[in-house]
Amino acid sequence: MSELKRTPIYPEYEKYGAKTIDFGGWDLPVQFSSIKEEHEATRTKAGLFDVSHMGEIMVTGPKSLDYLQYLTTNDVSKLVPNKAQYAFMCYEDGGTVDDFLIYMIKDNEYLVVVNAANTEKDYEWMVKNNHYSSNEVNIENVSSKYAQLALQGPLAEEILQTLTTTELGSIKFFRFETEVYFTGIPTPAIVSRTGYTGEDGFEIYIDHEQGPALWNLILEKGRDIGILPVGLGARDTLRFEANLPLYGQELSATITPIEAGLGFAVKVKKDADFIGKEVLQKQVENGTARKIVGIEMIDKGIPRHGYEIFHCDEEIGVVTSGTQSPSLQKNIGLALIKSEFAIEGTELEVQVRKRRLRAKVVPRTFLKQN
Repeated sequence: MSELKRTPIYPEYEKYGAKTIDFGGWDLPVQFSSIKEEHEATRTKAGLFDVSHMGEIMVTGPKSLDYLQYLTTNDVSKLVPNKAQYAFMCYEDGGTVDDFLIYMIKDNEYLVVVNAANTEKDYEWMVKNNHYSSNEVNIENVSSKYAQLALQGPLAEEILQTLTTTELGSIKFFRFETEVYFTGIPTPAIVSRTGYTGEDGFEIYIDHEQGPALWNLILEKGRDIGILPVGLGARDTLRFEANLPLYGQELSATITPIEAGLGFAVKVKKDADFIGKEVLQKQVENGTARKIVGIEMIDKGIPRHGYEIFHCDEEIGVVTSGTQSPSLQKNIGLALIKSEFAIEGTELEVQVRKRRLRAKVVPRTFLKQN
């Protein structure tokens, strides 16, 4: 069995009481105190996440824009320096290779931040589909150079502002700055107003050697106002309540972005051709046979990933994510079902072990994002 990978922050986990698990080959904290406590802190105060396992791939060169336009579903030509964009890479059949963020650092220089478990696959896909010379487009996996922290919650800006002279209030949603210095840390960071919780906050990319110092600095500065380190458990309940997809569940090689209800990042009308465009355009124009919906349990039980869904004894789909929402105190889920049953209020049944429990289709906006 191969040894688990560890982030630069790993040596700091023990002092905060982390319980770690194998997450896609990484030794990562599932929780530090408790999932509910960390969830509540992020919703009401602030939570700090080590997301250094995420992958970073740098794309540079005079043809990098043309290349990214062909590779991704969104319209990369709309980016300007210091602006980020959510996008997908898709297969020819429309299935999803990955979802990710593209940061335009400057002309002909883009940082693509991909899901951790997909980093090698994504890098290989990007290289395979680069039809330009190395002088025109260069693709480099720079993941090992970065530590990545996410500070999320209504007090995130207040805490982080005490550590830098950069005016964080001027960084708008999906914008970033590349030369942000923090107290006592010699190297600059990229600070982006993005996140995966539905709360305000920042994602911070810094030299991997400086990651532990920044982690401790943020937690120390926010201690008196209730900041907590947050593990994977609360990260999942937070993203789920905010209707943010998880690759491997709401998106996969067999689930297209259109089926997942994420068509806002699929620009089928952009002039550039892109991989999967023909199939995705047909789905946009004609609809899809299945779609992801929100469900809320009527009977007592929690819908878990992989549970089958029925309507009048007909199997019509599967739960992609589900939990007891800490914020709403309801048992809710996301499910991929046949489109004809995706009408709000439709009653369904979820196979929970040996019993079928009643549920209903509800809007996916479980918790409105702040």
